[in-house]
Amino acid sequence: MEDTAKKEKKGMSKLFSSESSPNKKVPKLCGTNYPLSILFIVVNEFCERFSYYGMKAVLTLYFTNYLHWDDNLSTTVYHAFSGLCYFTPIIGAPIADVWLGKFNTIFYLSILYVIGHVVKSVGAIPTIGSTELHVTLSMIGLVAIAFGTGGIKPCVSAFGGDQFEEHHKKERAKFFSIFYLSINAGSLISTLVTPILRGGVQCFGGDCFALAFGVPAALMLVALVVFVSGSGMYKKHPPEGNVLAQVFKCIGFALKNRWCHRSAAHPKREHWLDWANEKYPKKIITEVKMVTRVLFLYIPLPMFWALFDQQGSRWTLQATRMDTMLGSFAAQPDQIQVMNPLMILILIPVFDLGLYPLLRKCKINLTPIPKMAVGMIVAALAFVVACVVEIQINKTIPPVAGSKECYVQVLNYASEDITVTMHGETFTASSLTLQEYQDPEYRNLNFDSEQAHTSINLKSASFENNCDAHFNESSDYSILVHVENEALVCKQFTDNKVKPPKGTASIRFINMLSDTITVSIGEETINLQGMFSPGEIKDLKRGKPDVKADIKGTEYTIDVGLLDFGAGYTVLLMGIDSVDRKVSIRRIEDVDANSFHVAWQIPQYVLLSAGEVMFSVTGLEFSYSQAPSSMKSVLQAGWLLTIAFGNIIVLIVAQTATLEQWAEFILFAALLIAVSIIFSIMGYFYVSINPDDLKEDDDDKAGELEKKPLPDDFYELEEKKTKI
Repeated sequence: MEDTAKKEKKGMSKLFSSESSPNKKVPKLCGTNYPLSILFIVVNEFCERFSYYGMKAVLTLYFTNYLHWDDNLSTTVYHAFSGLCYFTPIIGAPIADVWLGKFNTIFYLSILYVIGHVVKSVGAIPTIGSTELHVTLSMIGLVAIAFGTGGIKPCVSAFGGDQFEEHHKKERAKFFSIFYLSINAGSLISTLVTPILRGGVQCFGGDCFALAFGVPAALMLVALVVFVSGSGMYKKHPPEGNVLAQVFKCIGFALKNRWCHRSAAHPKREHWLDWANEKYPKKIITEVKMVTRVLFLYIPLPMFWALFDQQGSRWTLQATRMDTMLGSFAAQPDQIQVMNPLMILILIPVFDLGLYPLLRKCKINLTPIPKMAVGMIVAALAFVVACVVEIQINKTIPPVAGSKECYVQVLNYASEDITVTMHGETFTASSLTLQEYQDPEYRNLNFDSEQAHTSINLKSASFENNCDAHFNESSDYSILVHVENEALVCKQFTDNKVKPPKGTASIRFINMLSDTITVSIGEETINLQGMFSPGEIKDLKRGKPDVKADIKGTEYTIDVGLLDFGAGYTVLLMGIDSVDRKVSIRRIEDVDANSFHVAWQIPQYVLLSAGEVMFSVTGLEFSYSQAPSSMKSVLQAGWLLTIAFGNIIVLIVAQTATLEQWAEFILFAALLIAVSIIFSIMGYFYVSINPDDLKEDDDDKAGELEKKPLPDDFYELEEKKTKI
């Protein structure tokens, strides 16, 4: 028994050891030079990206529809979470480099990742407690997810590269291509699937956010299981030390030394980092110089990400106010985000195999910095298009009653048309009892004070009467006219003539029968107490709901038809068909359905994705080409931090700016164009170098490396390498 326990302990120790024979021979794929272990890493990355992007796709609508936060708070928390996801890599990288190694870092932080998803899913179950508990669980889950995904982000791709022999560089390059494909495939599929799980499945009487978050949680668990399953095949390099800490120490020593010798007695040095010569070798100092030169170029870059990440917040909220019918398929507003990974998969080969070679044939050889600057401008144009779309959407929104005005519609339940004179205006109200009735229109009334008492004259072929109404400013009303005791009388209701939130439809029932009626829509019930009593307004998903009416213990069906995106309806319950057990109705569309089609968002997604290809893919190539091999992780961390700071910019604007949405889009576009000009000027004075010229045994050349520019065809050769 004791020997068995020792063996099990030894086996577990070997499984999670960070020094598991990095030079050992690993099984190959079908006689190729590809390690079998990379299959586990690629599948792990696909599942992890599915879980991350799937959860993130529905996150904004979770905040607005489930937690009932306003758009600005939802945008702020969304971008705070996104920013945290890109801050945490600077924690994960040192953990792997100094303490646990890449394998153990991925393993332990993946467990935290799974726990975060599970907590997030539980927080989306309505029956577990109060709103405060849901918010608390959601925030705990999001923080755990941010530390999980950010912590493993700098480790997984590098761990995959570690599996290859040094002389199999071609195979390693193709692995990174497959790795990048798995990222986009996970993003593409999850962005399609999770909105369907949210909106296409009903649970707890509404959208099933618990399922939409639960499936990504399950995929992250699968990612963890798959990753651990390949443990025996992996090369596991031991921790190599914290390069990032070394860079900071070198910079800190140089600044401290310069400050201590600031008097004129000490001669000036060519570069401020040369003040570290007393402690660090010239090669290290030169490498840090190379890194700081690139990091200086990174300063303007967060503004691009401030625009890019809004496709999951502001652009998704924009889609909720549009018609998202694609033929016979009703797309969810959060599904439209799928355009980005789809366009990336299309545009990368278009640019690499078509546009860039064509430009070179025309003697236009764009180096990375001009490409990135053009990418910024293209992304800015995407926000100009988004602004135009926003303005067109605003034209479809019904006007809101302002100061000293209100909107009134007349619902004519008399058996004949009537002429209405109200507040000096005369118009005809068609009878709703006729089979071919017309929807009434809201009339704008202006008055001199905050309130108004108005006498309404009602005249038909058979009757004439006056009734009084009381209106408040900035309000909406319905006046229901019916015949009572051989006279026209009216009843006043308060309306809410606004677009239903987030692409839903609103409906209100009015009981025109003498009996008390209980209307049920799913798990919702509405009690209509007696004749002419209105029910409360309910917001429903687009579709044909199953509506039942209980009248004196007998159940009847109510066919309200299709409730469309963004429409508001009043349904009059007119009569009973005892044979078919149906209630006859008159349906009035108080608020028009969304009419501006979501296809108009496609150009802004195409432009933003094109900007991403030129900016992000090129920026990664540039960073990789300009960093010494020992410092590539430092520049990777710096690149990820630009994304984090970009999200901080958005949440600051969301909380402080008081602009309308279209004006905010223009502001972001203008800022990015200004930043692209600044970046171009900075890039003009940047001299590209080739870090491969820096030899371990050639310390004298290190000081001259910065002055040695790259050959003209360097970036043309770099573009032939696979994007990582």
